[in-house]
Formats: sequence, C-alpha cells, structure tokens
Amino acid sequence: MSYLLGKRGVVFKLLVVLLAVTAVASACGSDSSSDDAAPAATTAAPAEETATTEAPATTEAPATTATPTTTTEAPPVGPSQGGSASVAIEAEATGLRPWEDTCSSPCYNMMQSVFDPLVSQYADGSYGPNIAKSWVSNDDYTVWTVQLQEGIAFTDGTLVTAQTIVDMFGVQQTGAAAAGVIASSNLIGVEATGEHEVTYTLSATNGPFMSVLSNPPLGFVFNAALVPAGDDDAMAAAANAPTGIGTGPFMVTNRDVDNRTEMERNPNYWRVDNFGTQLPYLDSVSFHPITDEGTRLDSLASGTVTAMQTLRQATIRDARIAAEDGSLWMFEFQGNNSGGGMFNVLVAPYDDVRVRRGLLMASRQEAVIAALGGEGISEPATQVFAKDSPFYSEAVAEAYAGYDFDGAMALLEDYINDADRSDGKAVGEKIDVVLSCPPDPTLIAATEVTQQFWNETGLINTELTHFDQATHINMALGMGNEFRGEHEAHCWRWGSEDDPGGDNSGSSPWETSPFNFSNWYDPDHYALLEEARTMEDIPTRAALYEQAGLIQNAAAPIWFSGGTATAIITAAGLGGFDSWVLVDGEVGIGHPSAVGNWGQAYWAAD
Repeated sequence: MSYLLGKRGVVFKLLVVLLAVTAVASACGSDSSSDDAAPAATTAAPAEETATTEAPATTEAPATTATPTTTTEAPPVGPSQGGSASVAIEAEATGLRPWEDTCSSPCYNMMQSVFDPLVSQYADGSYGPNIAKSWVSNDDYTVWTVQLQEGIAFTDGTLVTAQTIVDMFGVQQTGAAAAGVIASSNLIGVEATGEHEVTYTLSATNGPFMSVLSNPPLGFVFNAALVPAGDDDAMAAAANAPTGIGTGPFMVTNRDVDNRTEMERNPNYWRVDNFGTQLPYLDSVSFHPITDEGTRLDSLASGTVTAMQTLRQATIRDARIAAEDGSLWMFEFQGNNSGGGMFNVLVAPYDDVRVRRGLLMASRQEAVIAALGGEGISEPATQVFAKDSPFYSEAVAEAYAGYDFDGAMALLEDYINDADRSDGKAVGEKIDVVLSCPPDPTLIAATEVTQQFWNETGLINTELTHFDQATHINMALGMGNEFRGEHEAHCWRWGSEDDPGGDNSGSSPWETSPFNFSNWYDPDHYALLEEARTMEDIPTRAALYEQAGLIQNAAAPIWFSGGTATAIITAAGLGGFDSWVLVDGEVGIGHPSAVGNWGQAYWAAD
C-alpha cells in the first residue's frame, strides 16, 4: 500500500507515501454519495507561488517501497501483432463505470482495457505520465496544474481536452464510487485553465494527490457526454457503450453479463511502443467470469481460455505444478496486499473490543494460511505493509492480536459475564458470531478452520455463510442502509501497491465514507494519517504510520491472515505483463493483484 510519488520523469516536490491502515479492500472489492461530496466544479484563484515539477526534469526518488515481483516469465521473445486472448477472471464486474461501480481485481482487468488513466505507476511504484504528461503544484499542495497530452481521442473520434476532465468531474460528483474519494482527497474544484491544462483545487494540503488520478474512480478518463450527470439510465447504458466511452486500447463489442465480455482493438489508439509499433498488439480480448478456482485453472490447461488470474495461494501452488512441463507461463506478484477480514463495529457484539480481540487471539494464522493452500507461499501478516517496506513496523507487528488462547478466554469471558454486554443476551450466554466469505473452496476451508478455533473456546457459536463475490461486496458497502453494511465478520483483502495517501476514505468517519468497510473510526488514528500528508521525510512519516498502526491493532477492527500471492497465468507464448512501459518508455509496475495491462500483452513471435 505504500509507494513513492514522483520519479525520474515526473518529480513531485513532496515524495509522500501515506498509510491508510484500513483503506483498500479487494476481497472482494474496493473502493455512494456522501454528504461531504465536493460542490460543483469551481474556479480556483491562481497560486501565488508554484513549484514546478514538470517532466522531463530528473531527480532520483528515495529508496523505493516497491515489493518484489516474483515471476517465471518466459524468455525475452519479441512481441508479434495480432491474435486474441481469452481471460478467465474470478468474478463478474459489478459494472464498467469507473465513477460509479465498486471494483476489484477482475473488474480492473476489464476497466483498464477500455479506459486510460491520467497517470501510471513505474516499476518502483512511483508515478509517471500517461494522458497527463506533466504537473506542478503550489507550495502547500492545494493547487495542482496538469498538462494533458494533445491529440488523444475517444474511440468515436471525440478529442480529449481539459474540458473533458471538467465534464468528468460533474459526473464523478454524483457517482457512488467517486463521491467519497472526492471528499477524502480534499478535491473541491476542477477547472480548464487552457485547452489542455487542468487545474485541480483542494480544500487542504494533499501532497500525494496525483496518486488518486492513477485508478478509478477519479483517474480513468471517460466521455462524460455519454453519461449526463444525474441521468441514471444514461449512466447504466454507458456501461455497455460499444464506442466512444473510453480512449483505451480496446472497445467493448459484446457485454454478456456473467458469461463473457468481448473487446476488439481500438484501431485509432494513441499509444505506440518503444519501437514505434502501434498498440495494442492483440486484435481482441475477452473476459470470462469463472468463480471456481479449480475450474478456472482447468479451463486454461484444456485450452478453453488462454489466460487466467488468481488471488488464491492454492491455485498458484497447483499452477506451478502444471507449468513444470512448459505449457503455461506464470506471472506472480506478492506485495503489500494481504488476506484477512473485518468486523462491522456498528453491529453487536463486534462493537466491543473485547470480542474483536478475543476472536483474533483464539485463531492461529498459520492454520488459516494452510487451509488457504498458502503454506510455504504466504507469511502471516500483521499490517498493510510487507516486511521489505520502509514503513513496516516491528512494533505494530508485536501489537497485533496474535494467537493467545488464555488471553482470548479472559477477554471473551469478561464480555459474556458483563451485565451490560452489547448484544443484549443474558450473563453467561454464548456469543453468536456470523462469519462470511465468498464460496471458494479454499475460503470455505479457511472459514471452517476459523469456526473450529472460535467454537473450541466453548464461548462462541459461529455460523458460516457464503455469498457470491458481488453480493459479498455489496453487503459490506451497505448501499441500502446508509453504508452501515449488512455484514458482521466478513473476510476481505487489505492493501495494494497503489499509494493511498491522496485518499484516506478507508479511515474516514463511516458516516461520510462508504469505503470505511469496518465502520471503525478513531480521531487520533485519522489525525496521524492526515498529518502525514504534510510530511516529506520518510522516517518522520514512518513514525506517524507506526503510531496509527498501534492504535488500529489495539482496536482490532480488521484482521490479517497471510500475504496475498497473486498471479496471471497464461498459455505458453502469451506475455508482456512484466515488460509494459509508460509513455516515456520506462517500465511499468507489472501486474499487482493479478491485474494485467492487456493493452501491451502479446503473443511472442516464433
């Protein structure tokens, strides 16, 4: 979840990395209107003093926070143009509207094939140019002036200008996914200050603001003319718009929900590779939701599809074995993302820290990891930072509520014998807990192991429920109950390679942020994250993150199992996922969370 902002080609005055300790979810999903959504686009007064950071000025970033990519990429055989890819994904996308639809790994694979981001990540996790070619900020990072590439067009020929970004903002302000991020990032105005110059005005300092422009819901460029703000029917229709909606490498030609989504190459795509070859390489790509992990791998091995993505350790273990004969290529990535779950702290008994900590201390992480198939692949996690991140904290790790059966019993008994216990049950009665995960076999196995640990205390009745991923996400969002959520103890994933510093919505008050999935909010914890936005020095920020992590681990609103091993697995010959480049020719971040850059995927030349 930690990455430096600014690198060789695009350097920020402030290289800020912020911890959003409870921020990015993807178990599922991530990132609705909010009372704090920004007002209509407004014109900002020009900054008195501006710090220029325009490309291609060069400054080396400090030590990277990037976690290593582990891959078995095939030999460096050059790309050929043509061919198609059929990709088995772990779930259907809830929708393809970046401003509206909550998204996770399968959805991101599809969205970024249609939409281009304003900025992209380099291999070290810092940010570089895409549709935005350069940017500058004023001294207090409240005004950001962005220069756009010229001559970029949507697939219907409409040119992208600064006004495009302003029009997008009008739609984003009403979007369920975008409104909360707008508020959390302090964005209050977007103005066209030139034909290809956009000025973003913030209500308060946000040094890593440009990080929110690398992904949906704010960073993906779309044709707002197809989605009039406030027109629900038009917005829904935009999810299936065959042309005109994006500038990306592919166009949606057939959207058969829960079956397949077909895309064809954008013949007028604006990108070329380092050798001047027109992108994308592939003629077409299709995405096929196959929720069962074993079936997805079998489909690849049998040739029914030519690629698949997975975020399951057991599938990676099985795929490694299948790949030993050379029939499959594997692209693995394990970074700051980890499995685990959360408690809905607005629901009894999870509103009591004794219950939350007691449940964590009653369960062994290693046994859960083994049930997930991750033994020898994933290490136990205690925070959103991987051990090789400069923001990883041993103190936070020691404060995590790890296995301690006697300690768990003491906490749970204290709650059970409390006459004022929050669940309203009589003194001495067992605690009822509902634990939910999607119906993947390894997740079912992990929940059954957890159920066994909890029930062995003799103080817990654990009910297991399993819902498809889309339902699982929507339960956590709680769109029908003012975002309180319809979940109790809910499995989830935490962290990503994105810099969350521009958006602290995962830690914001739940009343204003649908992305605070656990609904836990601590003003001191949040203040530490907000203070870090103003800091440049990495050790100073790390100390703030450590304090925030200690507060969170003491409160235990979320839990961790092991680091999430992810992979894109392909038929031999389909590659490019570790070698794609930004518009300046620098290598990109690869494929975190099994999200591939299909615009630069290729079949290797013979």
